[in-house]
Amino acid sequence: MSKKATFIILLITATISVGFYQFGKPSNEDDRFVSYIVNPKEQNLEFFWKNEKGEHFKNAENLISWLKTKNKKLLFSMNGGMYKKDNSPQGLYIENKIIKSEIDTLNGNGNFYLKPNGVFYLTTDKNPMICKTEDFINNGMIKYATQSGPMLVIDGEIHTAFKKNSTNLNIRNGVGILPNNQIVFAISKKEINFYDFAEYFKKLGCKNALYLDGFVSRTYLPEKNWKQIDGNFGVIIGVTE
Repeated sequence: MSKKATFIILLITATISVGFYQFGKPSNEDDRFVSYIVNPKEQNLEFFWKNEKGEHFKNAENLISWLKTKNKKLLFSMNGGMYKKDNSPQGLYIENKIIKSEIDTLNGNGNFYLKPNGVFYLTTDKNPMICKTEDFINNGMIKYATQSGPMLVIDGEIHTAFKKNSTNLNIRNGVGILPNNQIVFAISKKEINFYDFAEYFKKLGCKNALYLDGFVSRTYLPEKNWKQIDGNFGVIIGVTE
């Protein structure tokens, strides 16, 4: 084998290795976060708010108990957006193609209104998307959707309102779409600013990523021994089997 051929093979191998390291298992790259990758084409991703009796799930503990009655198991869950005092979603919420809370295009104070905010949604053919609120169109083929804000990464760039070395620190959780069209969910283990949180998603290659919530955030991921089952939320995003 010629030196040129050997070099090309080594280059291809190195490229594949870097791609796998960067995109294959981002959850192992940064100890500041607990993250989980979902392939929506192969895994059962669902959004939860109320049970059939109209009772709010509120947290992973209640959701786990309810799923057991359906002979289902919770593999992962995370609070899926901001909510009002009555546990109703703030902004758009779609569950099984039914709009249960209308989209919010108003201006206001707080993280939700740090424009642009955005929508994370899953189509009926299981394609995940994140877009700015102003770009969202409900074509009747949206199975699940949750609105939140601010956007963390927009078209590959960090939200311009975020500042490096900001002292605005908090626990934060969010969601991004990886280059292979899989979904990465992440929660910070300790307080972090918006810029550093957004940068994490950008480094993973996410073209768009959305902030879900902060101080109150909880994640249930037993495969990584992360079992936060308390809380009092609105929407919960979960993966079941």
